[in-house]
This record gives sequence, structure tokens and C-alpha cells, in this order.
Amino acid sequence: MNDLRYPIGRFEAPKTTLTEAQRAGLITQIEEAPGALRAALAGLSPAQLDTPYRPGGWTARQVAHHVPDSHLNAYVRFRLALTEDEPTIRPYDETLWADLHEAKSAPPELSLDLLEALHRRWVVLLRQITPAEWPRRFKHPEHSGIQDLDWMLVMYAWHGRHHTAHVASLRRRMGWA
Repeated sequence: MNDLRYPIGRFEAPKTTLTEAQRAGLITQIEEAPGALRAALAGLSPAQLDTPYRPGGWTARQVAHHVPDSHLNAYVRFRLALTEDEPTIRPYDETLWADLHEAKSAPPELSLDLLEALHRRWVVLLRQITPAEWPRRFKHPEHSGIQDLDWMLVMYAWHGRHHTAHVASLRRRMGWA
């Protein structure tokens, strides 16, 4: 892909209910996301970590902190949808979160460790969702109103790959591979 914003393409919402095999594959992608992001960031110097993945984009360091910020919210959203009837989830301003001093300066290792622990717990939750629970829904003010858990599963499997690809493509373009 030539669009540096979407190195694996834009998110595509599922058009039909997912099969159990599709869900299992997406859960595996979520399970593998922390290791893939860690590998993409491995060995980068502080100056490299502070390089934007595209003009006007976040730095590799900000990406490292954004992914667990986002996935923590996703984990909570899954739990809300599983325990409440069509809850309205609270969006957050990811740009402002990424602009916080700690997101621009903290070692990525802190967020990578958090992401690994979070994903271990999240995958346990995801693998225990029953076929009858997958259609549970929630209201997302930023994404066309009501969504279901299949939509969120596809979104966050894509999200992890999307941001890992930002860092990996930066490395390739800069010759840091």
C-alpha cells in the first residue's frame, strides 16, 4: 500500500456474522499482536523511537503507547457489552492521549509489558464468549451507532496489525530493518 496512514488498508467492518473459525483466527491475531509490536519496535534507538511513521503522524514511541491505551478501552468495552444491555461506551480523544508528555517520553517497554498482560487476559475472555453472546451489542457514538462484538473483534484484530505495520514500514523506509 502507498498510503502511509493505512499500510494494511482501511478497516473493513464485517458484512455478515462471523463463523467460529473466523473468530478463532481473529482472536489469534489479537493474541499475537503484542509480540508483533514488540518485534517491530525492537532495537530502535531513542531518536528512531521519536521519528514519526509518516509526515504529521505519531512517533513510533507514541504508537507503542497508543496501542495499549486503545486496547484497554476495547477490553473494557467487551466486558460492558457482555454484562449490560446495549451499553453506550465512552469514546476518548486518542490524539490528546498521544500528546500527553508520558506518551511522548516514556520507554515503550512499559506499554509493551502492559499490552502483553492485557492481551493474555483479553484472549481468555474472548475464547470464553459463547456463540449466543457474540451478537451482544453496544452503542458507539463514533462508529455509526450500534455495533456488535463481531464488529469489535474485527476492529481490534485489524488495529493491532495496523499500528504494527506503521512501525514496520517506517523501519523499512528508513533502512532500520
